[in-house]
Amino acid sequence: MGRYAARRLLQMIPIFVGTTLLIFLMVHILPGDPIRAMWGDKAADPAQVAALRHEFGLDQPVWKQYIDYMLNLFQGDFGKTFGGRQVIDVMTEAFPVTLRLTLLAITIEIIVGIGLGAWAGLKAGKAADSGVLIFTLLVISIPVFVLGYLARFVLADELGWLPPNVQDSTNLAELFLPAFVLAMLSMAYVARLTRTTFAENLRADYMRTALAKGLPRRRIVGVHLLRNSLIPVITFIGTDVGGFIGGAVITEGIFNVQGIGNLLFRAIQTSEGSTIVGVVTVLVLVILVINLVIDLLYAVLDPRIRYA
Repeated sequence: MGRYAARRLLQMIPIFVGTTLLIFLMVHILPGDPIRAMWGDKAADPAQVAALRHEFGLDQPVWKQYIDYMLNLFQGDFGKTFGGRQVIDVMTEAFPVTLRLTLLAITIEIIVGIGLGAWAGLKAGKAADSGVLIFTLLVISIPVFVLGYLARFVLADELGWLPPNVQDSTNLAELFLPAFVLAMLSMAYVARLTRTTFAENLRADYMRTALAKGLPRRRIVGVHLLRNSLIPVITFIGTDVGGFIGGAVITEGIFNVQGIGNLLFRAIQTSEGSTIVGVVTVLVLVILVINLVIDLLYAVLDPRIRYA
């Protein structure tokens, strides 16, 4: 297991360099001059433009900018925004908000998604199974931004059960509605995936053996069936964390959540490359670490899996 983890950590290095280089190049080949855009429709002073371009290193070749960025990155320096603030300070304010939103969304996804999927799998071919399949297909067919506006209109504006906008990002009650919307699509996929694995494993030989031995049904379902059915589900949930943070761009905009999604959207609008690259760099690191943890969890869920 230790050798496998070390090998995976070494594999993460070229992946990290490649993804950061790709996003760095994509940001810096976008048309337009972000420095001149700071003046809007007004005429910009060429001397001030040149000074700002030199301050932010935009007068250097792209390859030199990337090398300087990576060298500064290893020292914990993500650069500065056009407003003069350190990017790491801006991200430190926004990331905890999105992390709370993401953790709440993952909790909803796991509890509701796996619960519905397990129930449908145990009732395969019956009315409950058909109802879950129809419901999840309906959720998958509706875009996230439509779900967001519908949920806010019905649950907040019409029924008044939940606040329509987030005023306090530390209040989990206010984050519940955007987290629920953020989790809806993934919850539907998790439910369908869990239902399929449950239905397949119910017909497996080890299940028939467990039943023949007279083991309690609760133990058969809760230990043998659940553990073997969760491997593909956990893989999906692990890779879905990055999708949650990316999907927060839409959800945070609908519910006025001042998290990393809003920060990234504003940075894209103003072509603030240092903020965009800094946010994506952190997201890449988060996704790589989560994928490693998910791979290591395989051996815990299924003792047959061993990594040399």
